[in-house]
This record gives sequence, C-alpha cells and structure tokens, in this order.
Amino acid sequence: MKISALNHLILLLLLLISQLAALGQTTVRGRLLTPKGKPVPGASLAIKDSYDGTTTDSTGRFQFETTEKGRQLLQVTAIGYKPVEEWLELNGTPVELKLTIKEAIDELKAVVVTAGSFEASDTKRTTVLSSIDVVTTASANADVTAALRTLPGTQQIGEREGLFVRGGSGEEARVFIDGTLVNNFFYSALPDLATRGRFSPFLFKGTVFSSGGYSALYGQALSGALILETIDLPDQSSASLGISSVGLSGGYQHLNKKKTASWGANYGYTNLYPYFQLVKQRPDYFRIPAFHAGDANFRIKTSKTGMLKFYSTIQANQLGIRTPDIDSGSLKNSFGLTNYNIYTNLAWKERLGKKWKLFLGTSYSLNQDDIENRLQDQDNKDQLIREQPYVSKSFDVDARGSLLQVKTVFDRRLGSGLSVLRFGGEWLYFKDDVKFRDTIARNNLQEDQFKAGFAEVDVYITNNLAAKLGTRVEHSSLLGRANMVPRLSMAYKLGEKGQASLAYGIFYQKPERNQLLLNPDLRFTKAAHYIANYQVINSSYTFRAEVFYKKYEDLVKTFPSTNNSGKGYAKGIEFFWRDKKTIEGVDYWVSYSYLDTKRDYLNFPGSLQPNFAANHTASLVVKKFITKWKTQFNASYSFATGRPYYNIRFDQGANKFIVADQGKTIPFNNLSLSVNYLPAIGRSGANSFTVWVLSVNNVLNQNQIFNYNYSYDGLTRRPIRPAANQFFFIGCFISFGVDRSQDVINSNL
Repeated sequence: MKISALNHLILLLLLLISQLAALGQTTVRGRLLTPKGKPVPGASLAIKDSYDGTTTDSTGRFQFETTEKGRQLLQVTAIGYKPVEEWLELNGTPVELKLTIKEAIDELKAVVVTAGSFEASDTKRTTVLSSIDVVTTASANADVTAALRTLPGTQQIGEREGLFVRGGSGEEARVFIDGTLVNNFFYSALPDLATRGRFSPFLFKGTVFSSGGYSALYGQALSGALILETIDLPDQSSASLGISSVGLSGGYQHLNKKKTASWGANYGYTNLYPYFQLVKQRPDYFRIPAFHAGDANFRIKTSKTGMLKFYSTIQANQLGIRTPDIDSGSLKNSFGLTNYNIYTNLAWKERLGKKWKLFLGTSYSLNQDDIENRLQDQDNKDQLIREQPYVSKSFDVDARGSLLQVKTVFDRRLGSGLSVLRFGGEWLYFKDDVKFRDTIARNNLQEDQFKAGFAEVDVYITNNLAAKLGTRVEHSSLLGRANMVPRLSMAYKLGEKGQASLAYGIFYQKPERNQLLLNPDLRFTKAAHYIANYQVINSSYTFRAEVFYKKYEDLVKTFPSTNNSGKGYAKGIEFFWRDKKTIEGVDYWVSYSYLDTKRDYLNFPGSLQPNFAANHTASLVVKKFITKWKTQFNASYSFATGRPYYNIRFDQGANKFIVADQGKTIPFNNLSLSVNYLPAIGRSGANSFTVWVLSVNNVLNQNQIFNYNYSYDGLTRRPIRPAANQFFFIGCFISFGVDRSQDVINSNL
C-alpha cells in the first residue's frame, strides 16, 4: 500500500510539473500562403535569437511551442521567396497567424546551373548554392570555383588553375563580376600546381554558373561563364576579425544612419610557413608563399531604384619552388614568382521610368608577374648549360597585362507581361607586354581594342512557354576580324516546379597570348553548343538532368605550322540531385557527369582525348547542423576516373609528332571533412557572430596523380602530384555588429 501511495504521489508531481511547463509555453500556429492563396511548403520559421521554430508542411501549415515571452520577432524564409518578419506578443495565449510571402523575382541569390540563361516562369529555375553553401562545402576551402567542382559538368583538376567545363580547357571558361570580364580571377599559374580564386564568396550576392549556352550579353568563352554579382548595402555596420593557421584578416563596413550609403575596407595576410612546418611538402619552397590582399568599397543608393557600387582590391604575393630536374639526376629547377594585381570595378544600375532599366559598368585590372627560372646544382647554385634541353631552363620573364572595359546594357519591358528586350555594347582594351630575358632578350607587346554589340529578348509566349533569342557582333583589332554569334534558348513549364528546355548557341574566343606570339594572324576559335535539359525544383529538393553536344572548329594547331585547322567535339549527360528533407536535418547533394570528348589541336598527331578530361566524375556533399551542439558537420567526397596522359614527341624520321607513350592515371578520390562551431548563437551573440572552423582535405590520405611529365629523351616519366596529400586548416572568424548564425541554421532546416 505504501508503494502504491508513493507511485500515486510521483504521478501527481509529474502531472503538476507538466502543467507548470505547459503554462510557461506559447503555441504558435498558422498557415503560410502566397498572395494568390497557394500554400508554401518547406519554409523555415524561427523566433529570432532562439532555437524555437519549425517548417511548414505540404499545405503550408505550421505549429510549434516556445518558452519566449513578450514582444518577439518571428522570421520566415523560403527558397525563391522574400524573407518575412512578423512581431508577436507571447504571453501563454495561443497565437494564430495567417502569413503571406512573396516570390523573389529580381534578385540572384544562388548559384545557377542552366541550359541557357532563361526563365520559364516568374521564378528563376536554378540549382541553389548560397555563399554559406560555398564556405561550408568541406573540399572548397571557401573558394567559389572549388565549390563549383562539386556540380556536374566540371572536372577535378589539381595541377592547373581554372574551371574545366565539359571538355574545355581552363582558359575556355571566363569569369565576370558585375557584368564585366575579370582578366585574372585566379592567382598566377605555378608549375604543375593549381591556384585558387582571388575573391571571397561573401563578396557576392548572386552567382550564375552556366556550363554552356550562356546569355548573349557575355562572350569570349568557348565552354562556360561564371557570372558574379556583388552585394548591395549591408544590413548594418560591422567589423570582422579572422585568425587562422595560415594568416590574419580584418575589416570594417560602415552603413550610414539613413541606410542609403556604405563604405568599407578589408585586409588579409596569408603565410604558409606554419602549415609547411606541420605538413611536409613535396616541392622545396625556398621562398615560403606569402600573400597580402587589401580591398575597399563604397555603395550609394542613388535613388529609390538606383544603386552605385565600387570595389577595388590590391594584392601582392611571392613564392619560390625547387623541384628535381627531370632530365638530370643531379640538377634542380628553381622557379620564383612575384605577383602584383589590381582590380577595380564601378557599376551603376537605375530604373528609367516604368519600363526601362540602365546598367553602366566599367572595370580595370592590372596583373604583373616577375618570373625567374634557374637550373641549379645540389648546392643551389645557378648553372647555365648551353645545350638542349637545359639551355631553355634558365630565363627571366616580366609579364604585364591590363584590361580596361566599359559596358552598357538597356532593359526595356515589353507590354505588361514578363517579356524583356535587352541591348547594349561593350569596349575592351587589352594590353599585354611580355619581356623575355634568356639567351636572347626579346620583347612582345600585344594591344587589342575589342568591341561588341549585343541584343536579346525574353519572349513569354504563354505562361508555360518562354524563349530567349539573342545575338552578338564582335570585332578584334588585334585579329582584324569580326563575327556574329546567335544564341537561342527555349523552355516549357511542366507542372508546378518542373521545366524542359533546349539551348543552342555559337561561341567564339580569341587564341591565347602565347599562341598569338607564334602567329599573330590566327582567327577566333569556335564552338557550337546543343543542350537539352529537364529540372524540377521545390523547397525540399532539386533534380536536374542534362544532355549536351559541343562541336569545336578553328582550334589552334602548332604543327606543321601554327594555324586554325584544329577541331574536336564533346558530348555527355549530367545529373544533379539535392535533398533537404528526406533525412531529417541533413542537406546533401549528388552530382554525376559522363563526358566523351576528343580534340585534334596544338601538337596532337590526331584526334585524342585531352589530358584534362575524365570520362566519369561524381561528387557527394553532406551537411548536418546540430543546434544543441551549435555545430555543423560537413563532408564532401569527389571521384573521377583516370585521365589520359601522353608523351607526344617529334619523330625526325617521319617528320611529324607521334604518341611515344600513353596511358591513364589512377582514379581520383578525395574525402574531405570540416566542422564549424558557432558558440555565439542566442541573445549573447545578437550583435556578433563567431565561428570556429576545422577542415581536413583528403582525410583518407589517398594517393593522387594528376598527370605525368616526360624527360627530353622520353626515357623518364615522373607523376604530377599535389604539393602534399592533405591540407589542414583551423581558424576563428568573428563579426562584430552582425549575426549570421541564423543564416547557417536556416540553410539546414
């Protein structure tokens, strides 16, 4: 009886405690709809600076409990919609809400992978990767282009800088910031080592990656275009500080009281000496890589609809590498680089009346590489051997390249619908001054005034059928040639979120600087793109499938003479799947690409698969944020089948180039992990944001071989491998005056 009475007492106490807890909570419930009354599933709702929130179901309904009291701010976010904020009075009485959220039509807020830059409805048909996605992709190390390599159509290249897209070389994909071309987006090239991009992903609010069939507003890229748009005014003034295992950074951004103008500046210093002390490098760095980067910006709201943006960066870096000489067992190659880079961009957007928009942009870039290459003995003393192949291994090069560009685009809305006419022009002045100092001093100066006019129209035939038709007319004073390039895209809406689309276009590109040194009379190289695409996007998942065919013409051949007799093709199929709902709290994406490509260009003796092209590539990216631990766990795995390698040598007897040796590298495998810890979530961190980052690339320490180098006589073959199998990074980054914690949380809800 005593035990029974005790049980009843415990049960009574538990009921009392549960009732008291219930009295301390407020139920928030309701429905989220579009202005047309359609439900919005998968939207995230959260009380600001708390862990209380939920997501909407398939009918747009939501319900959650909160222990917060008084006046609180409810924040609502959904992919493809403008954020909504609603003030609530929480006092224990249930709160009933009917919320409306509008679609975000005009702003680019994510990476775009598409069969041409068109829209099938009033929302952008995109594959979504935000700035947060870029910095939390484990293998990317906060590099925009490294994150893009987890998407279909790109290659896993570790020995050269650039984006290698659908059988194209790194030079055939171009990068644009605020509408204008960036001449040196990547750090300067190094022997058999890839370099990263120069710009932070948080500089950009919009990122469009077109792996083919891109808009007529852009040109001079055979393979693809990465189109970046910088942020507008910040939400508030803030300062930042970063301390990591490879350097320091700091910055300040000021927003005026009227929130009509801002200015800011940042500085970063990177030195790899601490990292090199912990991780042994294959090359002998006699000059440890050190990087200085400073930037400044201002942004002015010129009217209710106008925005003037300025951004400028000055960067300097230096390094020196010694590697064993492949033609001798006792000699070394010593490579030294000092680089200076300036980039400045000024862009203005304004609405002219109800139907007109104006964009005016100008940019200037200057890049200077001072290179010294020496043949040295085991005591690191310079050696000058005046016979092949050693005579060409001692040289100095001063390469100075600049680009000035001005671009204007007018938008004219047609009628009362979504159809738009765009037209404009651009002028680019290239100047390349290359000075060689080896056995014979010589200088080469190239100047080109490149002019282009373009026009394209978005035509909405019905609500379900749209087309984009465009053309460009281009002229190069250096080549003394002009061309006209048509572009066409069509899309048909299938269901609520799906669409099928087709794209076709002709794309031209000037030959590279070193090719024009051999023959200044070369023509434009040419590629034709044919693309068919199907994709479905909603708030929970994205599915995309695409097939493509590219035909190359007028590629540069260097034997028997330097001319435009080269040709080739690339074809394949790609799949992309991103899912935020199936596994609770987990965001992941999977990509796969099949590529069949061959080229007859440069000194190729015939049609060969280029050594930068793998037949199969795949990536898996997984992200999980655990709110209780204030920690995000990220994993990224990339795979690629072996790439071909060749020893192409000149056969004196046959008087032609032959493939003396060939094969395929081992498959590429890379598993990377990163952990982000956010200790300042909650009220104590309302005006600050702190994140600790720990990342490891190639966790399993798998061997990676990107290609092979051959000796002059062809008897020695040496693998091209990364400087180190693994990369480790640890850092702490603090923002004062702004809290981005909710961005991280919402990206994983």
